[in-house]
Order: sequence, then C-alpha cells, then structure tokens
Amino acid sequence: MTPMGPIAQEERINSLDTLRGFALLGILPANILVFGMYLAAGNDPTVAGGATGLNLASWALYRILIAGKMRCLFSMVFGASIILLTSRAEERSGATAADIYYRRNLWLLAIGLAHAFLLFWGDILYPYALCALILFPFRKLPAKKLLIIGALCIAFKAGGGAVDAFRQLERRDLAAAATAAEKAGKKPAEAQAEARKELEAQRKQRKPSAEALEKDARKWRGNPWEVIGARAKALAVWHALPYYDPVNFDVWSMMFIGMGLFKLGVFSASRSYRFYVWIAVIGCLIGIPVNTYTAWLAVRSNFDRVTFAFTNVAYDIERLPVALADMALLMMVCKAGALRWLTSRLAAIGQTALSNYIMQSVVCTWVFTGCGLGLYGRLERYQLYYVVAGCWGMSLGASPIWLRHYRFGPLEWCWRSLTYWKRQPMRVRRPSGALKAGGAAA
Repeated sequence: MTPMGPIAQEERINSLDTLRGFALLGILPANILVFGMYLAAGNDPTVAGGATGLNLASWALYRILIAGKMRCLFSMVFGASIILLTSRAEERSGATAADIYYRRNLWLLAIGLAHAFLLFWGDILYPYALCALILFPFRKLPAKKLLIIGALCIAFKAGGGAVDAFRQLERRDLAAAATAAEKAGKKPAEAQAEARKELEAQRKQRKPSAEALEKDARKWRGNPWEVIGARAKALAVWHALPYYDPVNFDVWSMMFIGMGLFKLGVFSASRSYRFYVWIAVIGCLIGIPVNTYTAWLAVRSNFDRVTFAFTNVAYDIERLPVALADMALLMMVCKAGALRWLTSRLAAIGQTALSNYIMQSVVCTWVFTGCGLGLYGRLERYQLYYVVAGCWGMSLGASPIWLRHYRFGPLEWCWRSLTYWKRQPMRVRRPSGALKAGGAAA
C-alpha cells in the first residue's frame, strides 16, 4: 500500500489550483474593507470611505461583481478538496483516511484561531475548519445528493433571512408607533418602546456618529495590545455564534455544492466547452441583473437597513450564478491552454493559498493598524484598492518563483508536516543534469 503523504506535483489538478488562486485574490477586495474601515461601511458607503464619484462606483462594482462571489468560489473549492483528500487517502491507506482528515482540519482550526486573534478578525480558516468537521461522513454520497443538500442549506438560510427581514420591518413599525404615541401625548406600549430601543442601538452600530467612528479608529491605530484587544472584542461576537447559525450554513451550502461539482468533473476542466458556455451565459444573465437591481435598491433607499434585509433573502441568487460564471470562464481558459502566463501564476497562488492568505493579512495589518502605518479610516474607499493591487502583484510575482525552489508554501509545509505527523521534504529535487541544461539554455 502506498504510504500516506501530500500529493505529488504531477498529481495536482492544475485547473483546481488555478480556480483556488483566482478565488483567493478575489477575496481580498472584500477583506480590505474590514481591514481599512468601519465594518458597516462595507455594505453602506455613507458610513465611511465616501459615497460619491469613484467611491460610489467602486462600491457598486464590488457589490455587483465581488461581494460574496469569491468566498462562494473559495468555499466550493474547499469542498472539492475534501473529496480529493479523502478519496486519495482511502486509495492509499483507507484505515487512516479519517485520522488524516480530522487532524488536517483541527490544525487548520488552530491556525485560524491564531490568525484571527493576531492578524484578522474576519478570518475564514476557523469557520471553514469548524464546518468541515461534520462533512467527512458525506464524502461518498453521489454528486446529485450533495448538490441537493447544498440547495437545502441555501433554502434554510434564505428562510432565516426572510424571517429576519420581516422582524426588521416589524421593529421599525413599532418604533414609529412609539414616536407617534409620544407626539399624541400617550405612553408607548412596552413592545413599542422596546422596539425603538433596539432600533436605536442598531442605528448606532449601522450608522455611527463621527465621534463613534473616531473612537473606533483610535483603537485600531493604537499600540499592538490595543489592536489585539479590539480584534478580540470583534471575535467575541463572531465566535460566539451557535454551530447551526445561518453564517455556517453559508459555508456548508457552498462546500456541499463544491463536493458535488467536483464529483461531476466540473473543476477539472474536463467537461465540454458547450457545458461551460451554458453555465457562463446563464450565470451572467441571472447574476448580473439581480446584483445590479439590488445594488440600485440600496442606493435608492439611501442604504436603508430594512431594504438590505429583504434583498439579503436573494443573496445566494445574487452570488452563486456569478461565481459559477467566473468558474466556467476560467475552466474554458484552462481547457484551451490559453493565457498560460496568467493561469500558471494563479495556479501557483492556489498551490500556496494558505501562505498567500496569511501574507495578505500581514501586509494589511501593517498598513492599517497601529502595528505599522496606522491608515485605518484614513483612506477613501477607492484608495483601498491600491493596497489590493500591491498584494496581488506580490502574490502573482512571488508564488511562481517560490515554487521553482520549494514543494510547498512555508505555511503549507508546516500544515502538511503536522497533518501527516512527519517532516515533509521542502526543497524541489531536480535531476543532476537539470542545472547544467538550465545553464546552457540560459
């Protein structure tokens, strides 16, 4: 039986690595909003960062093309990796497949916790690892059943969003009734007063005053201990969510869909061009108009919270078609062998995704917090994407060069060594004549 270990370079699925690299780069334009400005400003540009001109245009493009879509892709690729890891583990050493799988995800959970507290409270590694812990028993289900489970997760989340939207509407109506009662010289009912109190607390969070924004900024521009404290406070809410919260169903839905699509050969660029063209066309025809319409509703309502709540019900109808269209276009490029100067770099990023993800956080922490330049809250929205472009350039340039000399990214090497409980070889071993041939060619 073949000994267990990380897959060899020749076993890798290049199109899957390329898709992972593309999704990872696409996640940064979303994360940069959390790194660089007040959280609520991500959805509402009137809060901070500017809501006119280039700032509004950058918000609209982000909202239509990126928001949720890249995380959707990344979750699907993670789901695909579950099937890839477990199937190969069982082929080589079936008795240890579960051991490898759970050790891998528990180490990822630990890495995610460290990343969340020390660099980025919006970390995705911890929730991915946490959600993956229950997926092992589903690995052998046929693709159709996996896709159905993913669809059911989407339906559950949409139902939860609808309930929340109607609660938001009810709360606003009760608060308005409380104000009307006071104007009429009457005492508001207990439910009305409570609703107004909740609405005011929500308003302070969603539409903070200039003083509140400055207070928030001072924490993130403070010394390292103050920054860690601010991060821990944000994480206290994020990590306290129950396991069955819709946030996790967001992850599970796309992981199940990714598992199913991988079993259908979609991510290996092995389906027909016609198949991918239909996915791209249908995805764009559904996703772009829906995203554009909900973005227009947000602007027209002056980014009203209740309007956001109702449009959020269609969140997966917005993001999944666009994500699938992006995937289909990229699979066609890989299938045709086109743009290799770009796809080879994306594949290198995908192969070193963990290291690149943490590198992005290190750079952004240095740029925005008091641990470095302290630019939190000081840049306009469109200016944040200068930092994104810089990080993209670093990843696209450094990742292929690194992989010429090393088998893994530095963090991938640590993760795999811990997963297989054995120090993995790091440097690329070339045949003895390779160096001479390379020198002659040069």
